[in-house]
Amino acid sequence: MIDSEQLGVQSTNVQIMAEDALLSGQLRVPNNPKGLVLFVHGSGSSRFSPRNQYVAQQLNNSGLATLLFDLLTLEENQIDIETREYRFDIALLSKRTIATIDWLQKLPEIHSLPLGLFGASTGAAAALFAAQSRPDKVNCVVSRGGRPDLAMPILAEVKAPTLLIVGAFDQQVIELNEIAKQAIQSECKLTIIPGATHLFEEPGTLELASEVAKNWFLKQLIEY
Repeated sequence: MIDSEQLGVQSTNVQIMAEDALLSGQLRVPNNPKGLVLFVHGSGSSRFSPRNQYVAQQLNNSGLATLLFDLLTLEENQIDIETREYRFDIALLSKRTIATIDWLQKLPEIHSLPLGLFGASTGAAAALFAAQSRPDKVNCVVSRGGRPDLAMPILAEVKAPTLLIVGAFDQQVIELNEIAKQAIQSECKLTIIPGATHLFEEPGTLELASEVAKNWFLKQLIEY
């Protein structure tokens, strides 16, 4: 794997004010970025997720900036461990994703970059709600092992080209993604990763999913 520092990637810890919550994030910007990908993680995950960190580095290596951020505050995350009160609150996660998109527009070095959203698990639904709410800002969406069906009420209004990535052994999620794909009226593709379960823990499956996601982002963001 290529070390990000060798490519001149600048990594900055950031604080994002999303309505009444202060969210922590990690912004990584390579030299001459071609676009920006905002990660919207799923239930029980964070900006430190090894899977999302791996995908982010592959995107950085290909010239894309990334922002990984926590959808919940430290206090909310502690409560959520016991109650699961927040992680399936799609309305809350969506509002914070939209607020983060708006916050990005205030950063002079990256505000003009074409933007893609990378959602996982319940974060995929939040990403799609955000894409529907900010059609002039979001250029494309990728869902990995996601629940786009949780955004069913607005899927027909999503304009951003959307890629749905699911593991071949994640049968229930495949079925839910197929239903969502039928509801999305804009460009939408469903890609099944052979040999993968929900978390893409099998050898080579995360690498393949990352490659598919990277190619989608490069195609959609560069064409922008």
